[in-house]
Amino acid sequence: MSESTQSDTTPQLVVVTGMSGAGKSSALHALEDIGFESVDNLPVALLHAVVVAGDERSIAVGIDVRTRGFDARHIMSAIEALKQHTRLSVQLLFLDCDSDVLAQRYTESRRPHPLAEDLPLADALELERTLLQPLRANVDLLVDTTHLAPADLKRIVQGRFERGAHRHMRIFLMSFAYRKGLPRDADLVLDVRFLRNPHYQPDLRPLTGLDPGVGAYIEQDPAASVFLERSEALIDPLIPLYEREGKSYLTIAVGCTGGKHRSVFMVERLKAWMAERGYAVEVRHRDMPPASGS
Repeated sequence: MSESTQSDTTPQLVVVTGMSGAGKSSALHALEDIGFESVDNLPVALLHAVVVAGDERSIAVGIDVRTRGFDARHIMSAIEALKQHTRLSVQLLFLDCDSDVLAQRYTESRRPHPLAEDLPLADALELERTLLQPLRANVDLLVDTTHLAPADLKRIVQGRFERGAHRHMRIFLMSFAYRKGLPRDADLVLDVRFLRNPHYQPDLRPLTGLDPGVGAYIEQDPAASVFLERSEALIDPLIPLYEREGKSYLTIAVGCTGGKHRSVFMVERLKAWMAERGYAVEVRHRDMPPASGS
């Protein structure tokens, strides 16, 4: 069922699952903030009872490998039964993350992985992926948190599941470095690596695309104005079409080599253009180094 066909009055059940350490608790908290009742680590046998007791309120349920008697196929059967025999809008949200990043998170937090009691961490992560595969193959929304900040995860989750007459599509602009990978939640990706690179100017190299001197240098490249003109011509007619389709959020990513100069400047220019047209826009410079002293 597409977002545009869901009634704002239909109660929702969101089953939140995925890799341990990938952000399931953060996703549940994000849903709580928009009015969901949430239950974490719920035994599958109690899922139907919780839905009935919810008195047609929107509910978020966390189920993962910690759950007693975890069986992904049993969980899918329970979800399908709820879809067929209740008036709920039932959706499966899966949080994923690269194994090396998960391993780093566990090392830094010193928390044990739920399957690592008798296994090395790498083996526990691989076993967990295998156990979760039937769920991952049937998701309604897959969010990879490898490169996501907590605020980005909250934006994505709330943008997908928030209801109400005053909800509008959220537009999110992100600058990034190609050498650190594409943003996995991007809907549109724009490449500005063809522009003059301030990195090769010793006086501009330590600065960022937020500095006026860097902006002036980039604007001296005739291709900069062409890029902005063509990007605006591309984006402008797409926004109302995405809104008509019922899309909750639109992420536009702009990339350059280092994510510090050209992409940052262009994101800020696109933000100003969208603000002039009345759009509310959020911005994140994913790979821009923090300001000195911060």
